[in-house]
Amino acid sequence: MTREGAVEVNAATGKKKRISKRIRDADFAKTEAPPQPEQAAQPLPGGATSPPLTDTPPLPHAPGAEREQDTAAAERVMEHIDGAHTRKTSKKAARKAQAEATAKEKSSRLQFTDEERATPELERYIRKSDKAADRLDAAKAAIPKEKKLVRERTFDEATGKGKTRLHFEEQEKPIGKNKPHNNPLSRPAQEAGIFVHNKIHSVEKDNSGVEGAHKSEELAERGAKYGARKVKEGYHSHKLKPYRAAAKAEKAAFKANVDFQYHKALHDNPQIGGNPLSRFMQKQQIKRQYAKAARKNGAKTAQKAAENTRKAAKKTAEETRQAAAFVARHPAGVCIAVAALLLFIMISAGLSSCGSMFSGLMNGIVGTSYTSEDSDLVATENNYAAKENELQQRIDNIERDNPGYDEYRYDLDSIGHNPHELASYLTALFQTYTPQSAQAEINRVFDMQYTLTLTEEIEVRHRTETRTGTRTVTDPETGETSTETYEYEVDVAYNYYILNVKLTNKPVSEIAEELLTPEQLEMYRVYLETSGNKPLIFGGGSPDTGASEDLSGVQLVNGTRPGNTAVVDLAKRQVGNVGGRPFWSWYGFNSRVEWCACFVSWCYGQAGLSEPRFAGCQSQGVPWFQSRGQWGARGYANIAPGDAIFFDWDGDGSADHVGLVIGTDGERVYTVEGNSGDACKIKSYPVNYSCIKGYGLMNWN
Repeated sequence: MTREGAVEVNAATGKKKRISKRIRDADFAKTEAPPQPEQAAQPLPGGATSPPLTDTPPLPHAPGAEREQDTAAAERVMEHIDGAHTRKTSKKAARKAQAEATAKEKSSRLQFTDEERATPELERYIRKSDKAADRLDAAKAAIPKEKKLVRERTFDEATGKGKTRLHFEEQEKPIGKNKPHNNPLSRPAQEAGIFVHNKIHSVEKDNSGVEGAHKSEELAERGAKYGARKVKEGYHSHKLKPYRAAAKAEKAAFKANVDFQYHKALHDNPQIGGNPLSRFMQKQQIKRQYAKAARKNGAKTAQKAAENTRKAAKKTAEETRQAAAFVARHPAGVCIAVAALLLFIMISAGLSSCGSMFSGLMNGIVGTSYTSEDSDLVATENNYAAKENELQQRIDNIERDNPGYDEYRYDLDSIGHNPHELASYLTALFQTYTPQSAQAEINRVFDMQYTLTLTEEIEVRHRTETRTGTRTVTDPETGETSTETYEYEVDVAYNYYILNVKLTNKPVSEIAEELLTPEQLEMYRVYLETSGNKPLIFGGGSPDTGASEDLSGVQLVNGTRPGNTAVVDLAKRQVGNVGGRPFWSWYGFNSRVEWCACFVSWCYGQAGLSEPRFAGCQSQGVPWFQSRGQWGARGYANIAPGDAIFFDWDGDGSADHVGLVIGTDGERVYTVEGNSGDACKIKSYPVNYSCIKGYGLMNWN
């Protein structure tokens, strides 16, 4: 037993072996010294022999023993250096292989042979495929990248052990998802807001001012939420732009590759292009085969997918040829079978879908119609028109209410609105409303639509004034003095006072885009497009789709009132106009409205009259004539050319349409009307026609 452990001696060879566990488990064994020649055992006193000498190195503490040189440490250092170099080389090779694999998978670029590139028929499609692949690579390169920690398992050949290492690898950044933000204060804030709104709502019915303020506050909240949502959506859309571009480029590359495969198959197999059916089936087969291979194996096997599609092309061509041959042999039977199948499908589909079609039709009609009562719609429109009339009266009385100015300057937009825009807005906002429930909202819309500003302006001007003075004169002969008067002119500065009156009209359509939510705005546009399925509820049109009448042979009888044939001739020259754009745009509308009143106002304006000017029959036109005592009921006999004729189609007492009187032959009244079936037409009616509401009598004197 030694200090380093037990030593086993082989008696035959003289070799020694340490059996200590500590030494046995060492990574590197110590190099043994070469054996020395054995010496003969020396006899000891008493007949005993001494043990033979061994080559065991002396113990470190043995006196006079020399220390053996240790070479194992150097060998371990060299092996460690070699192992580190090997591991570094392996890692570098792995990274290179990974980079090459990633580069191959970047795009689905096809690899073309020299023979394919030299084929003129395929040159165009090869060029398109290469360009599409380039665009795809550029789009994928633009996708944001991120470094992700990846665990990699490697095998160390030097030690024979597997190792796991962590390293950062650059990968495409995945599409971010909206993560919930749990704010602990959000729920209490919502509850507080709901409580406040409920308290205000409980008392707002008794105070229109409180109700209006509450509606304004709720609108501001909706606007703020809408703006925040749009900002978030815009930011998210901007972040997703590279991913959308990559998806689009990938789709284009796929299409270009399929086109090449198809034309390659046609080039290699001319027999498959014999008929349109064969070509269509072949292209669809190639598309399916290529898509399946690309999805399963990726870009590395794109060329293999191409070969598969070419093989499938031959098979499909043969199947198509056999099918065509069968049809050629049995044309009558095939036609009968196809006709029976189509008839069965049509009958089944018709029976199953009739109910749903009818239900869908009814739902479509109901979903696009005004939901309020007709009387409420008309009454609310009249309330809004009354506010416009008050505004017009205020403008008419500007000089009376603001006296003392030297000059009044007017810059006025037209007063008027599209009734269907207002009704569509209120329906989208309230669904169902009454004049009372909508009063606060129409006040708000009116204040946003019309802005009347009065601005005082002072100009310093100069004028020449004649003044009288006195002076003393002396008679040269007598020397007497006297006083005489004389006149002289002076330049005087003075203030010139000007009142600028400006009225701006913002269409209701623009107001709707500002106040309504996206969902309400979509509903508003639907209602406006369909006119709530009640196009004539506010007047302004005729449902007559017949042709314009001919006045040849008609003998008109003139009454005692003077008319204006010039305005009638002007109106008749507009016959045939469809859509009425010149008339409603002249009035001030930026989109189509029911334009019969605009047409009549335009005719009066072209004749040099500033009044009457109206866009609504019942709300503006009839009150204008009645308030001035210029109204004649149905059957009025003394009508004259140029008078306005009003119609009530549904007999509810409200004017729905207006035109100009051409004249009467004693039995029928002849008119020229705008918006009669959306066109300018000449029409005639019995003088006692029940739908004639009355006449607006013009005073041409």
